[in-house]
Amino acid sequence: MLAVEEVAKLLSDIESDRIERTISTTNTDKFGQAICAFANDLPNHNLPGYLIIGADDKTGNVDGKIRITDQLLQNLGGIKTDGKLQPQVSMTVEKVSLDDGDVAVVTVQPCHFTPVRYEGRIWVRTGPRKCIASEADEKILLEKRASRMMTFDALPCFDATIDDIDVDAFRQIYLPKAFPDDVLRYDNRTVEQQMQALGYYNVRYGCPTFAGIIMFGKRPEQFLPGSYVQYVRFSGTSRAGEIRSEYKFSGNLVKILAQLDTFVDASITNRRPVPVSALREEMVVDYPHWATRELLMNAICHRDYEGNGPVQFYQYDDRIEIMNPGGLYGKATPENFPFVNDYRNGVVAEGMKVLGFVNRYSRGVQAVQDELEANGNGRADFKLHLGTAFLVVENTANKEANKEANKEANKEANKGFDEVLDLIRKDPSITYAQLKKALGLKHTAVYERIKKLKDMGLISREGGRSAGRWTVNE
Repeated sequence: MLAVEEVAKLLSDIESDRIERTISTTNTDKFGQAICAFANDLPNHNLPGYLIIGADDKTGNVDGKIRITDQLLQNLGGIKTDGKLQPQVSMTVEKVSLDDGDVAVVTVQPCHFTPVRYEGRIWVRTGPRKCIASEADEKILLEKRASRMMTFDALPCFDATIDDIDVDAFRQIYLPKAFPDDVLRYDNRTVEQQMQALGYYNVRYGCPTFAGIIMFGKRPEQFLPGSYVQYVRFSGTSRAGEIRSEYKFSGNLVKILAQLDTFVDASITNRRPVPVSALREEMVVDYPHWATRELLMNAICHRDYEGNGPVQFYQYDDRIEIMNPGGLYGKATPENFPFVNDYRNGVVAEGMKVLGFVNRYSRGVQAVQDELEANGNGRADFKLHLGTAFLVVENTANKEANKEANKEANKEANKGFDEVLDLIRKDPSITYAQLKKALGLKHTAVYERIKKLKDMGLISREGGRSAGRWTVNE
């Protein structure tokens, strides 16, 4: 049961996208669409949404003339089970008496099995309004559903046995990095039990998980045909050029991650001295080692291992392209990347972190961009709309040629954040529509930037949508 104070607070929060108010008592389809949108929780608040009947949506004021009858409450409760909402959602209906009158409150919990449909249509919240989901929205909801289930790498690989695992690599290389010496000294468990504790073995089925095969398998390609990295060096700037060299990095990750690290350092960075005066030389590199390695490791970590394609590590005269099967996953979208991350292969990601080849703090992309800019490569170009693949392009270092590109990239990266603050400073009463027009961005992009600035405490709002004002917290 919601307390009266909680309902009063919900009514006054005009800006929230988790609340919808209406004075209608008969528009069942409108109610069903709102419940569907809250259950889908596209912004991923992981908090309930509220449909409040008996209050004005623009002002939040209670209309004391509306009677909240038992029949109305029954009709609202019936939306859950009348078959129009699929799958069924978790919701409660209650009558709350306030000083100005009564309201009906429908509390809707986020659904774990998205997308939820109402009469066959997927409804979502986009800022303060609801609408039918786009194809991109539906993809996000499908991946949210998948991300809440067991990831592929955690599933048992039924065709494999412990004999398909390089036990020595697990015990001699991995365990000492995962646990202190004194813990290992008194660990008398079998290797199967040790691997089970870390997500690499399934004792119930008596077989390794796919993560176990990826990390420690003797022949990973026997079970996952695409689990390797394909390096090709092309002449020129396209795949039509002559192939100068190629190499296949195959085997478990304990083996090939170290090989790739050494290969990038020895063969890709291309350190060389460049005269800067008659008496002094400066050491320059085509591709900074750490940034290039980080991009490659991320491709291995986040790739889709269910497909047959490898990670492609292609080098041209003017750039490197790294492409992995599988696009953005789960909570990550083109709009919030790289600030939001999610893990398609959670067990593998943890294993790579233990070995020291990735971090799990969502800071890698920004650090990569900083190092590339400092080296004169320009910012890495992430191709986020390929759907079934993820591509990043790293240009070769050329400080003069990339100087203007860096400025433009920085401008684009910061667009919408600094400009939002400037626009609000100039006009504290500016609306979302005016911000959208001034920035040349979609409504969702403007809303995401406003939300982030609010979360960071940089801005706040007083009053409602129509008569309210923004405050910049300097």
